[in-house]
Amino acid sequence: MTRSGSLRDLDQWLAWLATLTPNEIQLGLERVSEVLGRLDPKRPDLVLHVAGTNGKGSCVTMLEAFLRRRSLQVGCYTSPHLQKYNERIRVNGTDCTDAEIVAAFERVAAARQGVPLTYFEFGTLAALCVFESRGVDALVLEIGMGGRLDAVNAVDPDGGIITNVSLDHCEWLGHDVETIAAEKAGILRPGRPFVFGSANLPRSVEQRAAEIGADLLVAGRDYHVERGTQPGALWGWSGRRSSISGLLPPSLGATVQIENAAAVLTLLEALGMHELLQKDTINAVLGSLSLAGRWQTVHSGRDWLLDVAHNADSARVLAESLQAAYATRRIIAIIGMLADKDVDAVVQPLRPIVDSWIAVTARSPRAKPALELATTVAQICNKPCLVADSIELALDEAALRADTDDVTLVCGSFYVVGPALDALYSRRQSGPAHRKPGS
Repeated sequence: MTRSGSLRDLDQWLAWLATLTPNEIQLGLERVSEVLGRLDPKRPDLVLHVAGTNGKGSCVTMLEAFLRRRSLQVGCYTSPHLQKYNERIRVNGTDCTDAEIVAAFERVAAARQGVPLTYFEFGTLAALCVFESRGVDALVLEIGMGGRLDAVNAVDPDGGIITNVSLDHCEWLGHDVETIAAEKAGILRPGRPFVFGSANLPRSVEQRAAEIGADLLVAGRDYHVERGTQPGALWGWSGRRSSISGLLPPSLGATVQIENAAAVLTLLEALGMHELLQKDTINAVLGSLSLAGRWQTVHSGRDWLLDVAHNADSARVLAESLQAAYATRRIIAIIGMLADKDVDAVVQPLRPIVDSWIAVTARSPRAKPALELATTVAQICNKPCLVADSIELALDEAALRADTDDVTLVCGSFYVVGPALDALYSRRQSGPAHRKPGS
């Protein structure tokens, strides 16, 4: 058996972490809290949590940008990653280095003393060690799954956001929205501000906030959004004290980003950061954002659109955004999904918009096989779905089938979008090798 003391580089560490526990996901705070107590990293002045089904990464990116506007040193922890593990741990918008992460892994391994940790728990503790070594002023921590028993929740937050709640990760969190919402409400703390970013407030979240005395601010009740009907229209936000109109849509692109931005502004107001709530400041911050794999366009021989939508609500938002942006263009979709995801819920919203499909096996041990996925997609859409033996071959096939005006969508999982981005960037740098039809 490999021991952590023999590990040298980040790839070796990550391969070893994957062997620590038989199950990739084991919810619970006992293990991580015990090791965290031994590590005892210094807590920054501000810690924020971001939970929810969809939009977590976007809200983390927005909060990071606003806090940096205050000249704070900001550490962000997110998951999963698209292309490199380093993306999960960043300071001031820059991914931390292999050396920093390896040093943090070594520190966690020394403190573990036989406590069994999952891949995610080990990485969460390492991120906190990196942030301490960098002396950050603020942390923005994305909840990996649920909330109450997620490793991140071992760190006490000063406030946070629950973006929304819909069916996802049902095997671990529950099979109805109220049960899942109760898990996500586990991040709430007495007397501290937490924003619920949807008007569809589950009763379990409202009850938990009332029980512990959390300051819960709900979309449509405690803050409001005014938006135009046309894509790109200006929008407005009003909170408890502030009201701002003439705001530009966030540069992250998809229409739902206005709701995410409104939740972020509401949390900033609740935290007393009123100097940030100026129209010019908001427009400057929201206009400079980028987030890989979320409504991301790449121009490499053809027009490619990459989005990690992998559940019902994110697919619905993706379909609405596609209809608004590409209603007159033919769309080819490359899709790969994990076995625990609901294929019907993802494909149904896209069915009227996507003209042809290519299924692949996502690059994960938990992936749904491409042939099985293709069969389901074909039955849902009543049209053929090709099967590609790899993500790279799927890109080749789409490039062959697409005309210059067509758009190729890559969706369904981080574990498809990430490898696709790797391949597209590599081809753009080296020049694509075009395969002839029939070869």
